[in-house]
Amino acid sequence: MKILFSVLFCLLIYSNIIAQTYTPTKENIAARTNFQDNKFGMFIHWGPFSIPSDGEWVMNIRNITVKNYTRLQKFFNPIDFNAEQWVSIAKNAGMKYITLITRHHDGFSMWDTKFSDFNIMNTPYHKDVVKLLADECHKQNIKLFLYYSLLDWRRDDYSYWTGNTGHGTGRTVHGNWEDYIQFMKNQLTELLSNYGEISGIWFDGYWDQLGNDNHDNPKPRVDWHFRELYDLIHKLQPQCMVGNNHHITPLPGEDFQMFEKDLPGGNTTGFGGAAVSSLPSETCETMNDSWGFNITDVKYKSVKQLIHYIVNVAGRNTNFLLNIGPMPNGEIQKEFIDTLAVIGKWMQQYGKSIYGTRGNDVPLQPWGVVTSKDKTMYVHIINKTAEPYIFISSLKQKIASAKILNTGKTISYKQQPEGVFIYLDNVAMDDIDTIIQLETK
Repeated sequence: MKILFSVLFCLLIYSNIIAQTYTPTKENIAARTNFQDNKFGMFIHWGPFSIPSDGEWVMNIRNITVKNYTRLQKFFNPIDFNAEQWVSIAKNAGMKYITLITRHHDGFSMWDTKFSDFNIMNTPYHKDVVKLLADECHKQNIKLFLYYSLLDWRRDDYSYWTGNTGHGTGRTVHGNWEDYIQFMKNQLTELLSNYGEISGIWFDGYWDQLGNDNHDNPKPRVDWHFRELYDLIHKLQPQCMVGNNHHITPLPGEDFQMFEKDLPGGNTTGFGGAAVSSLPSETCETMNDSWGFNITDVKYKSVKQLIHYIVNVAGRNTNFLLNIGPMPNGEIQKEFIDTLAVIGKWMQQYGKSIYGTRGNDVPLQPWGVVTSKDKTMYVHIINKTAEPYIFISSLKQKIASAKILNTGKTISYKQQPEGVFIYLDNVAMDDIDTIIQLETK
């Protein structure tokens, strides 16, 4: 009996190990490399929550009941939405991909779904936003990622009674959690079957079922059936990358790691602190302080701040996903458009030091970061230096030349066993980013 128990126990452990393994396809591996090369994307938070003009969490924050919130569907009519313009704005800003909210925590679906009546086709607008944007992304050669919320403030079969949010929306029925899982599978199947190639699924909401929203207590109160969801995605589109904004170390089946409003490993927001994995990674950030449209939020980040974000993120071998929150009528507000246009001009001139590069080859420095590609290194000096030189320690490559990227002017350097001194005596420092291009042997 003891022997039989031991065998059964070993089989159970083995089966659990097998269930947790994940081998990405060659298409997925190629997609990861492409993702890392693209470096810069646009996040779009938009939906009926834009109408109250108080951010995407308005339903939860104001405890709007399901009955009352559903009324927004009747006057969500974004007649000024222009997919071609949106994608062009992203492309001209130097962005290589777009991540679109398809269904946020309020449960509204931005596409023609058969599995929920609370969707864009039952609005006065009556057009499939996901299709319009997907078609335009494919036309303009912009990769498309789809954000999909795991939590729902409307549905009775979402386990709101164990969750941290959505308690004030008037629900009293405790539905069947397995029905909710099937609902998500059905919707994900639609998104990955009807809109051409999708580069990734961006999940959010795992943290709603945690005892606290950080990596110290990662066990959720419900079974999310992630491997079923992830395997479904990879089956429908093998190249499609899976990411989950759960604020913990990536789980089996995930293809990239995301960080919310923080640099990898940082935790200035309370959302971070998770260990940085070896997977491709991404940091998302807002252009003001809000994700969804907020009519009173005028705390706009400057062009300099956002370019420094791009550079700092690239130096850490990470992508930057910059958010816009369009207005209810479908317009992107002028402040965002103007800032993105200036960023685009900078990326046109200096993008070679960002696109296709990798970071972390050189330790982070007080003066900035280093990105690299093949035998070229780009030294980004974004902070003032106390001395008329910078020092890069532990540089193993032999330097062949050093020059200012935008002018081609050669500058002096001295390489020693302990590192490289780069002299800035005759260098006109750029107010945003002085970039020195090093060629190595």
